[in-house]
Amino acid sequence: MTGTMTAIEISQPGGPEVLKPVDRARPEPGLGEVLIRVEAAGINRPDVLQRKGLYPAPDGASDLPGLEVAGEIVALGTGAPESLMGTRVCALLPGGGYAQYATVDHRHCLPVPDGFSMIEAAAMPETFCTVWTNLFQDAGLTSDERLLMPGGSSGIGTTAIMIARAIGAEVFATAGTDEKCAAIAGLGATRVFNYTTEDWETQIRDAGGVDVVLDMVGGENVNRHLTCLRPHGRHVSIAFLGGMQATIDIVSIMRKRLTLTGSTLRARSADEKAEVIDGLREHVWPLADSHRLKPLIDSTFPLERASEAHARMEDGGHIGKIVLTVDP
Repeated sequence: MTGTMTAIEISQPGGPEVLKPVDRARPEPGLGEVLIRVEAAGINRPDVLQRKGLYPAPDGASDLPGLEVAGEIVALGTGAPESLMGTRVCALLPGGGYAQYATVDHRHCLPVPDGFSMIEAAAMPETFCTVWTNLFQDAGLTSDERLLMPGGSSGIGTTAIMIARAIGAEVFATAGTDEKCAAIAGLGATRVFNYTTEDWETQIRDAGGVDVVLDMVGGENVNRHLTCLRPHGRHVSIAFLGGMQATIDIVSIMRKRLTLTGSTLRARSADEKAEVIDGLREHVWPLADSHRLKPLIDSTFPLERASEAHARMEDGGHIGKIVLTVDP
């Protein structure tokens, strides 16, 4: 290993073009950390927000974007288990994934599932952690319930659909094109609505409603989602692509005894993230190892073309995850 590495830096807040390849010092693993030689890194919406100057890295985290990677552990910090040396892992990072090397708390690593490529593995940690903690730990989705997944063609959306179906839940979803609708129907969604041409709200209510909404849209769609919920339904907010403000019908919340909640993942403590990772390892990773679920990959880009990957995400045409590939 050399003492330097190629990384992608946010040169200034702005559009995809502000992502610039630079030479940086290779990081050293600290107490309880491991050093990963990165082979692939997932692209996520928080990366886009960070690039725009709207989502700064937490205290102590790398200023480089990138919340999930896959690669080989090549060095150990004090206190990291020796058994991890040389293993192939994917990991949830607080930042720093757009680089040839990244450090992370060893508790935030998961083994690459059996038969998975590094590209597939890199598409899992952030997305799967988000879905697991919000949909199952917080919302408590069960096998006899029904989920509404707005924006079902996104990385989060496709993951939520696959995991919900794997446990036996029924899934309704929305997407903006017929191509996207067909793709997510192929993942097992029972009903998929093109939100640009169909009255999805009325059709879902007429079909009996849903028990849980995993909402990345926000804005005025929140109240539309609430009308689709059955009594004791749960609405979970994880993003706000349609706006940070919403007008809601409080009477409907009271009458149907609804629960509205939400969360972020990046700012959680290391211990909290370790608990989420443990939940994935116990409940979700066996489904991956048995190939009952696998991330849907939209496209890949070399690390040096991270700006093109961000442009792909922002044009809204992707179906599934966008991943950066990293040369040694």
